[in-house]
Amino acid sequence: MRYAVVGDPVEHSRSPAIHNAGFKALGIGSEFGHMLVPADGFDQAILALCSGQLDGVSVTMPHKLNAFEAADERSDTALRTGAVNTLIVEDGALIGHNTDVAGVRHALEAVEADAGDPILLLGYGGAAAAALLAVAGRDIYLSGREIEKADALIRRVDVEATPIPWGEPVPMATVINATPIGMAGEFLPAGVVERAAALIDMPYGDERSPAVAHALALGLPTADGITMLVGQAAGAFTLFTGEEAPIFVMDEAARSWNRSG
Repeated sequence: MRYAVVGDPVEHSRSPAIHNAGFKALGIGSEFGHMLVPADGFDQAILALCSGQLDGVSVTMPHKLNAFEAADERSDTALRTGAVNTLIVEDGALIGHNTDVAGVRHALEAVEADAGDPILLLGYGGAAAAALLAVAGRDIYLSGREIEKADALIRRVDVEATPIPWGEPVPMATVINATPIGMAGEFLPAGVVERAAALIDMPYGDERSPAVAHALALGLPTADGITMLVGQAAGAFTLFTGEEAPIFVMDEAARSWNRSG
């Protein structure tokens, strides 16, 4: 069986290392690679799936909406988030899933977030939609720079949340940063991390983000973007193979990955 991560750019993706480590650990003779697909070329990925060249794909930017539209059927999580990050073929049909929701739930488990603790969710994009669905039923505060976008996200995902102004801390909340802030060394607004009970920070790179470094210095339970990446990869791995993912092996592969291979 052959799988790939599709996107543009895609050479930075740790997904092949993560999945191939999982295949090896379980003795599965499958391969997972990269497939560079430009923004206007998602038909290439569809052709590879429909022709049997690939048995499934993980989808990264800029194709999550393209994958949603291409799917013949969509899971509930895909429908509610409006995005697909995993496509598999079943009986000749393309089935779209969103395993980012599983990634957030894995991160919540990693920080041992209590179900009674409030959630401060930062962002209004696709990652925030997945996070909002993952924490449904909790006491959720939603914050972003354009607060007028909050209601649209809440309606789309159909989860209750309270919009609050950008930068307003929520005492003893589990903060979920679903924005790109931190990718280029930016800091979250003052007070947000300092007054939190835990941090889940989705951006990741070769170095710790300022938010993760600060949270660790404060002694807060912290999950970085790689934790969520591994969690969503584990969800895709199970869809691909039908097996429970060896998540600790996959996490080690993600953290030991480097650009030089």
